[in-house]
Amino acid sequence: MPHIVVEYSANLEGHLDPDTLVAAVHRAALDHGLAPLDGLRTRAARRDHVRVADGDPRFGFVAVWARVGPGRSAEARASFVERLVDAVDELCAPFVEDLPVMISGEVTELDPAFRVNRNHVRPRLGRS
Repeated sequence: MPHIVVEYSANLEGHLDPDTLVAAVHRAALDHGLAPLDGLRTRAARRDHVRVADGDPRFGFVAVWARVGPGRSAEARASFVERLVDAVDELCAPFVEDLPVMISGEVTELDPAFRVNRNHVRPRLGRS
């Protein structure tokens, strides 16, 4: 755990590479220390049908959601999501003057009573 989902508006493509976005957010999660490597999953989804603010086609968005297992302090969760948003903000910095972007992040804690997890990756980490 955690699961991280990054949604971004389609108008950012050409400015923001999805693979680079996923790699940056994934790295930020690992660097923070809240997320263990053997449980971290990061993915991105382009959103084609969006309207941001007044509908100006130059306006874009990136939204980051992280779902984490229980037991982390409120401070740890807050600094974690802040770091993820910082990573996105760094990637968007080169183009936000011409293509303004709304960036948001949220972290939620999962209820273990309603979660099933079968991790077949964990035993293979570190093998060649």
